[in-house]
Amino acid sequence: MLAGMELGVATFADLSSGVSPEQRMRDLIEEATLADELGLDVFAVGEHHRRDFLVSAPAVVLGALAVKTERIRLSSAVTVLSSDDPVRVFQQFAEVDLLSGGRAEIMAGRGSFIESFPLFGYDLDDYEELFEEKLELLLALRDRAEVTWTGRHRPPLTDAVVWPRPRQDPLPVWVAVGGTPRSVVRAGALGLPLTLAIIGGEPERFVPLVDLYRRAFTAAGHNPEQARVAINTHAFIAETTAAADAAFAAPYLAMMNRIGRERGWPPAGRSEYEALRAPHGALALGSVEQVVEKLLFEHELFAHQRYLAQMSVGAVAHRDVMRSIELFGTEVAPAVRAALAEKVAPADRAALAGEVSPARAL
Repeated sequence: MLAGMELGVATFADLSSGVSPEQRMRDLIEEATLADELGLDVFAVGEHHRRDFLVSAPAVVLGALAVKTERIRLSSAVTVLSSDDPVRVFQQFAEVDLLSGGRAEIMAGRGSFIESFPLFGYDLDDYEELFEEKLELLLALRDRAEVTWTGRHRPPLTDAVVWPRPRQDPLPVWVAVGGTPRSVVRAGALGLPLTLAIIGGEPERFVPLVDLYRRAFTAAGHNPEQARVAINTHAFIAETTAAADAAFAAPYLAMMNRIGRERGWPPAGRSEYEALRAPHGALALGSVEQVVEKLLFEHELFAHQRYLAQMSVGAVAHRDVMRSIELFGTEVAPAVRAALAEKVAPADRAALAGEVSPARAL
């Protein structure tokens, strides 16, 4: 298994700072173009249907980013497939793929909120079945241009022709999970790459889930060398730990407690924050050296192929997010890539240097 790792940025484009949606969209474009200019590998945009987050239609935003960027891969994070139409999802991302010259990806998930279900007329009692059925259809649409399909939650298709076709064949589809074994096994059985969001606790407790994914991948007859894992965590980088805390801690805790009140979580304070940014905690936060150490520690745990840093959290100032992305691209990424390159055979080093892009093979 290739020991290298793609490095990217994910965002939910939070509006809790009070910035206008128009300004937040301009900020989002600046974040993506900076990540592209710095040579990061992925920029991923979430989908939410709430007033505190900007993006409800990620394909539209990714289409704009496609013509503003040159090489960075563009993904949803996630596409809430359970409450969407797989035909439209495929068509929209095929368009993004054409606009970007073959850089689009779908990260399919069930979403971390439930607002989209009543909004689009779906019953939460069908939560699990909706995702399974719609993922099945999305993969069928990806695999062939003419599809015949029958399910319970959507009208059937008979020799339906779905255009346009994307430049990439196949269009990459990742499955995003929050930690349920059933979801992990599903991704492995289907031979799809897995994105695992780690937003709390210690990363070590997620190792059994990644192991379960790889076992399910192999047991289904897929080549184990093709199993791919991405880890997504909250992250923030500054010149010092104190500077990172000053920019990130209060907005982060306010955001987590705002969501926590909705879900019945106990309130989090400074002690919980300190535990999360400790060497074995979930937050990749602090100086360049601290974040490099955290990412290498997680790679020892998971041997994953991709890492996504979610920096624009809560009301963190845009200027601070831009500086964090800058440090990620100019200092953290080179250090991580160099450390991982030391662990691979010479034949693999060309891939890590960018001569072969593992993402292009998806």
